[in-house]
Amino acid sequence: MFRLIWIALIVYVADQLTKYAAVMYLTAHNIAVTPFFNLALAYNTGAAFSFLSSASGWQNPFFIIVGIVASIIILSMIARLGPNDRQVAVALMLILGGAAGNVTDRMIHGYVVDFMDVYYRAWHWPTFNLADSAISVGAALLLLDMLGLRFLQRDGA
Repeated sequence: MFRLIWIALIVYVADQLTKYAAVMYLTAHNIAVTPFFNLALAYNTGAAFSFLSSASGWQNPFFIIVGIVASIIILSMIARLGPNDRQVAVALMLILGGAAGNVTDRMIHGYVVDFMDVYYRAWHWPTFNLADSAISVGAALLLLDMLGLRFLQRDGA
């Protein structure tokens, strides 16, 4: 299933390019895209939903190590997949590309660049990025696969 590595590479490159664009163009202002979605630059030193963002600094090396270990585990899982495990392979590639994008941010900047802001009135979902989206879609595909709902299988599988 390593022939699907292009999915992880596209996620990684698109994530880094969109984060670069966000830093270049969103520093001075937010951009309202729809009545419930803004492009708004944020720097996340924590994990998902800014968990541990106010910690004393130990969290960045910790999340780098977790991301690298998770990526190694994902690669070993991909190596064991069979030809009928396409949905799992796509899911793992999405997660791998997203994890690599966020680990790169942490290694270069010491934080993750986020820029997508979904909201309703005064309530805002935590700001996120393309890597986070890919990880979420990958996790959803894995969950659907575990429930027996397979959309990306080969014919006859």
